Amino acid sequence: MLEVTEIYKSVQGESTYMGLPCVFIRLTGCNLRCVWCDTPHAFHDGKKLSIHQIIDEVKSYDINLVEITGGEPLLQKEVFPLMESLLKNKFKVMLETSGSLAINNVPAKVIKIIDLKCPGSGEENKNLWENLNHLTSTDEIKFVIADKTDYEWSKKVLQDYELDKKVPVLFSPVFEKLKLKDLTEWILKDNLPVRLHTQLHKYIWDQKTIGV
Repeated sequence: MLEVTEIYKSVQGESTYMGLPCVFIRLTGCNLRCVWCDTPHAFHDGKKLSIHQIIDEVKSYDINLVEITGGEPLLQKEVFPLMESLLKNKFKVMLETSGSLAINNVPAKVIKIIDLKCPGSGEENKNLWENLNHLTSTDEIKFVIADKTDYEWSKKVLQDYELDKKVPVLFSPVFEKLKLKDLTEWILKDNLPVRLHTQLHKYIWDQKTIGV
């Protein structure tokens, strides 16, 4: 059994798959408390569902792209057989994780979106840097940037680990804290090999809307 906060369909909003219809499985529980967290409703009080029940609900949406998110989905050990089951059912599976827990046992066909924590999140010390050794070319790294300090930190990590030579790298501003224009101008000034990124769903629906 897994503890699930919600299962819903929307458009992909936080990866290079942005804009595509997607089914989201939001698992309950998180080991972090990021300052700018926009999903505190996923911290607790989820519903217990079997893998079979989850797969049946996902199938009902008739969408091939599925993202497992949280909270932090890797906290629940049953997430691994869930990923395997989704793959066996021919879904394209994405996993959004903070990168604070080991990803080496994630099935190879799963697309991993790792959200490295900048200083402004308050959780920088939780980054598990060893995870960068387990990236594949289909994975992605995301930096959620609150200010210039976060930007300079992200730029250094990008360069020190040569991340752009391994995976797509996304720079995204903290919604309503850092102006998209400012982040854009910093990237252009430094000619960074990164993709400017936004949380698309927050520009479509109210940022506090749940289940979209």
